[in-house]
Amino acid sequence: MTSEPDGLPGAAHQRTGDGSGAPAPRLVARTVAVEPEAVADLLGLLPAEQPVTWLRRGEGLVGWGQAAVVRTTGAHRFADADSWWSQVVDRAVVRDEVGLPGTGLVAFGSFAFADAPGDSVLVVPSVVVGRRGDRAWVTTVGHDLDHRASVLHPADEPGCPGEVTYADGALDGESWMSAVADAVARIEAGDVDKVVLARDLVATTEHDVDVRWPLRRLATSYPTTWTFHVDGMIGATPEMLLRRERGLVTSRVLAGTIRRTGDDRRDAELAGALARSSKDLEEHEYAVRSVADALGPHCSSMNVPDAPFVLHLPNVMHLASDVAGVVADPAAASSLRLAESLHPSAAVGGTPTDAAVAVISEVERMDRGRYAGPVGWIDAAGDGEWGIALRSAAVDGRTVRLFAGCGIVAGSDPADELAESQAKLLPMRDALG
Repeated sequence: MTSEPDGLPGAAHQRTGDGSGAPAPRLVARTVAVEPEAVADLLGLLPAEQPVTWLRRGEGLVGWGQAAVVRTTGAHRFADADSWWSQVVDRAVVRDEVGLPGTGLVAFGSFAFADAPGDSVLVVPSVVVGRRGDRAWVTTVGHDLDHRASVLHPADEPGCPGEVTYADGALDGESWMSAVADAVARIEAGDVDKVVLARDLVATTEHDVDVRWPLRRLATSYPTTWTFHVDGMIGATPEMLLRRERGLVTSRVLAGTIRRTGDDRRDAELAGALARSSKDLEEHEYAVRSVADALGPHCSSMNVPDAPFVLHLPNVMHLASDVAGVVADPAAASSLRLAESLHPSAAVGGTPTDAAVAVISEVERMDRGRYAGPVGWIDAAGDGEWGIALRSAAVDGRTVRLFAGCGIVAGSDPADELAESQAKLLPMRDALG
């Protein structure tokens, strides 16, 4: 365990590996209500150092500083993080005057897609500011009973990253289309039903990227998605892996995509075609079935829609379904453990899961890192929201690695899939400016 100074009294405790070693820190958290007008612009409160974000339509959570952090790796990364979080909660002193999901002690997380390579992180910020409807609050976390409260004020404006240049990532376009053709051949041979293949694009900026710059642009351009940032992983995901709130779990499934043209009449025709597309409906059915099968053992009852609806986003349209269930034993199924049970869903891996992930490791030829892994937050009650890190990028100084993925089924055309991936890269490209 290492300790570093923090903006509040106490220190930022960090543990790595499998969660063994020194005990979890003893934290003190206090949540107080504030007037919603005082936090009307949550992003405007974020300082440049160690910001975390989970926003949709101007509501959600932002935070900064690190009261505690744990990094985990391997096949047990979710279980190790959840165990650490349980210890932190058990040892904490919490004064919560608001009593909503997301108040009191809260941790933000971002998890690797694969068991290896890649690391995962769970962060307890020193300050969390939240807004939900007509309720708003501030939570401060420290290591002393009398730790000082945070004074909210607008932060400095982020600087533009300047000129941006792009280069191919692990595979260029032609090589990636060959990988798609390889996956289609394996599907037609009966090795697997569906495979989600991803590609990356590497951006180099003129100046170090202040993540608040792309965060603002993503939140403004894509208000119906969940804009997130945790430990360098940033994006605007349209896909809620799950929300657990007071015994009810819901999951939004997106699979089946078509690019928008900007012409309303033409887009309406395309939406109708998407809703009738046998290829996209098949892809969507696989994704819905995988979510229902994963949540079923944890739920006493479930509602699975018979047919999807078309979700309209500024750049693309998706087939979407909302799966819901009543958690049988909330104490044994935190939102993080439920996220583990869903990952990787057919929407980001394929079907059957093990066979699809094996194909990905053979033909994709890149390390996804935390792309397409769960990202979100968990509170002391185990409630939380976890999205899938899509329409996303990994930021490291002047280097930004952008990601996009496409669901491949029998009959998928490599050129069409490449065009779809390019559409999915646009949100992050535009956000960099």
